[in-house]
Amino acid sequence: MADAAGYPPFMLGKPRFEQSKFYGRFRHFLDIIDPRTLFVTESRLKEAVQLLEDYKHGTLPPGVTNRELWRAQKTKQAIIHPDTNEKIFMPFRMSGYVPFGTPIVVGLLLPNQTLMSTIFWQWLNQSHNAGVNYANRNATKPSPTSKFVLGYTAAVISAVSIAVGLNVLIQRANKFTPSSRLLIQRFVPFPAVASANICNVVLMRHSELEDGIDVLDSSGQLVGSSRIAAKHALIETALTRVALPMPILVLPPIIMSVLEKTSLLRSCPRLVLPVHSLVCLAAFGLALPLAISLFPQMSEIETSQLEPEIAMKTTSRTVIYNKGL
Repeated sequence: MADAAGYPPFMLGKPRFEQSKFYGRFRHFLDIIDPRTLFVTESRLKEAVQLLEDYKHGTLPPGVTNRELWRAQKTKQAIIHPDTNEKIFMPFRMSGYVPFGTPIVVGLLLPNQTLMSTIFWQWLNQSHNAGVNYANRNATKPSPTSKFVLGYTAAVISAVSIAVGLNVLIQRANKFTPSSRLLIQRFVPFPAVASANICNVVLMRHSELEDGIDVLDSSGQLVGSSRIAAKHALIETALTRVALPMPILVLPPIIMSVLEKTSLLRSCPRLVLPVHSLVCLAAFGLALPLAISLFPQMSEIETSQLEPEIAMKTTSRTVIYNKGL
């Protein structure tokens, strides 16, 4: 039964919101990216961890509410890696993705980019993404650092190559007017970032296609490691990584092209950058939870679609797997 504040009964390690529906996943990830957790003090973090330990061992002080337990779990999950139990560097936390990533998005979308500025912002964006990916990785199994270096290098090369190549093509196109050329250039970051994100996912998680990922039956028991499930997980993650930059890098150029024609920004050009930053922040803050909510964290697949040797090990009609972020 939910308490007076509307919080459901606390379940250690479980999401507070229903994950089978998009809205529940959206609210769950809004909690995960809540930037207020960046300002949690060391003493508050220790209190949250201790409260969860007391719950785990059945030694909770009297009067502790579901609300306090859910908030304690939210605090711990935002700051401490679940596998290593170490604090995640603030810019690489999921709660820091929007505040630390927004300045990079603004830089990516600046008009009249030079060759060097294009390279710099694409490199910085992929460096930040790589840091977030590594800091929030699944650390239950050892993974060579070389895999992450390879994914990072390929992402940087693909992003820079596509961005620079498209900019050169646009500059050489004689059919575009200067204003049309400027507008089109603002959309260059999206294909560059989207393709780099796919390269990053495929290279960093390629071993999953060879070794498979764990699949569980309806009772949560391990059935085996499936390469087919790994393929589904990789496709879902890649689609998420393409969907994520779409509103972030497509909506702001459209909105700014309209706002820059208003009398306010024409008379006060110094306001263009602050307004641009606010537009990027709003787009980023909305796009991140929407994109990562597209698919459940624990996805289902029909048992009949799995490898025959794995399907024979269970009577469940479907099995579940962790697709990753």
